[in-house]
Amino acid sequence: MPSFTVFKGSKEGKIVKGQTTRPDLQNDQVLVKVTASGLCGTDEHYKGADIVLGHEGAGVVEQVGPNVKNLKKGDRVGWGYEHDCCGSCEYCLTGRETYCPERQMYGLANLDQGSFASHAVWRESFLFKIPDAMTDADAAPLMCGGATVFNALHTYGIKPTDRVGVVGVGGLGHLAIQFAAKMGCDVVVFSGSDSKKDEALKLGATEFVSMKGKTELDIGRKLNALLVTTSFNPDWKIMLPVMAPTSIIFPLTVTDSNFEIPQMGLIAGGITVQGSVVAARAVHRHMLEFAALHGIKPILMEFPMTEEGIEEAMSTLRDGNMRYRGVLKPQ
Repeated sequence: MPSFTVFKGSKEGKIVKGQTTRPDLQNDQVLVKVTASGLCGTDEHYKGADIVLGHEGAGVVEQVGPNVKNLKKGDRVGWGYEHDCCGSCEYCLTGRETYCPERQMYGLANLDQGSFASHAVWRESFLFKIPDAMTDADAAPLMCGGATVFNALHTYGIKPTDRVGVVGVGGLGHLAIQFAAKMGCDVVVFSGSDSKKDEALKLGATEFVSMKGKTELDIGRKLNALLVTTSFNPDWKIMLPVMAPTSIIFPLTVTDSNFEIPQMGLIAGGITVQGSVVAARAVHRHMLEFAALHGIKPILMEFPMTEEGIEEAMSTLRDGNMRYRGVLKPQ
């Protein structure tokens, strides 16, 4: 039986190289040869688990199952955090399949498949064609990071006339700035220091606020939306006063800790705190088209897809030195 190379986590937290056997492709399954994989903070969370890591995949179709309709050998495709859904519940039927009760997500299903690998097998309907104008390396981080920030902006009615705040200029933040700016929004970036000011303005921000030592903020016109992309939440006592009435907060930080916010400020301003995961498939397609049309690209650091390369990439991310999205390339 044929097999391919995979890189897994382990109880010791070490990256382990292994093999996954590949049975014949069934139904609408597609075999993809991986050409690039993004590295996401969530991968770090699963480093201690015995699963194939990686969920920001890009590659080339190598073989298709008997019921594949729209993909053929040689097509460039990517995939993200969700791998499958039931297809018949209320959420699936209304284009919100990322909330399907039977959804299959990275780290919880298909544990023998991932993007830290030479190949992967996925259902055709959860693969996305990569636009011609986009390289595989640029496409990979959009499969989760790009889809996450685009989904927040696109799905919850953010308008071109809105003032949008972005907390943090990192893996998610530097993409959120670009998407919001290209959507026509007035983008205000909040960062820990001045070190990323020039970069944030080049990416499309109209204003940059260094939070260091601040006890209150005055940004003039208030924010209609705020995307929190840092690994920790901001001081809400400082941030809530710059939120416009009926504005919306997206806490995109992946953490097990509680979300705490001053209740009276929230009630008095009619402010919404909106949970949001990665994009549903229709939105994901729009995200890739939009990024290709407007030249939105992640700022990348590339690493070899080897045990040592993955360890180096993960330690770079863990130490806060990633600028701004790691991409693993097969050797």
